[in-house]
This record gives sequence, structure tokens and C-alpha cells, in this order.
Amino acid sequence: IVGIGIVVLRPEPPAVLLVRRGRPPNPGSWTLPGGAQELGETAEAAARRELAEETGLRVGPLHLAGTVDLIQSDPDGRVRYHYTIIDFVAVWEAGEPLAGDDVTEAVWAPLDRLEDYALWSEALRVIGIARRLLGC
Repeated sequence: IVGIGIVVLRPEPPAVLLVRRGRPPNPGSWTLPGGAQELGETAEAAARRELAEETGLRVGPLHLAGTVDLIQSDPDGRVRYHYTIIDFVAVWEAGEPLAGDDVTEAVWAPLDRLEDYALWSEALRVIGIARRLLGC
């Protein structure tokens, strides 16, 4: 299953856009905006659609930040799900995030306080890559 994520960075004050999941998997957890790529949709179009659906925001140019593989097994060790997540990065231009679609909150998380959001280690890794790519 191809998933798409998007790291939206705000330079001043330095922050990253996070959303709180409203549905499984992991309802209530903080993560980057994103979701499943639809059949016939380009990866970049999926990133823009998911961002708009979940936060109401639109951004300018997208850059590839990295990929993540999430492989979940059942109790017997058989692979149950394998998600490949393509993560993009963009710089915030305007507007304030409003939670929509399948998220309950959308916030600007200060880059020096990310530990407050209990993010998955791979989300933190991709945010770090995104910051280096854009110099934020």
C-alpha cells in the first residue's frame, strides 16, 4: 500500500505541521499529514490532496524528503500490512491549519518541542531530513 506524507515547515517561529489522527491506525496519535495514494493519482497530487483535506492548507513547490516502510506482522510473524510511505517537504506560505477529514487537530508544533508529541521515530527522522533539505 502506498502512503503519502508531507512535512510542512514554517520558518518563523520555527515549527512543523502536525495532525492528530482521528481514525485507526493509532487514533489520537500525532503524525505528519498524509494518507493513501489513490489509483491513477500522482504521488505529488496525493500529497497536495491529503494536505488540503486534513488541514485546509496549500503549499508551493514540493521536494522529496524520503521514504519509510512500515511492515506490520500478525502474532504468527506473517506480514499483515506493508506500507511504503513517500514523504514530501514544503515550506508554509500562508493560512492557518484547520482539522478536517480524518484528523481531530492540526497544529504548528515548535521544532524545539517535538518530544511533547510522542512522534514515531521515522516521522522524526523525515522531519530532520526535511529541515536539512530546506535549511530550516
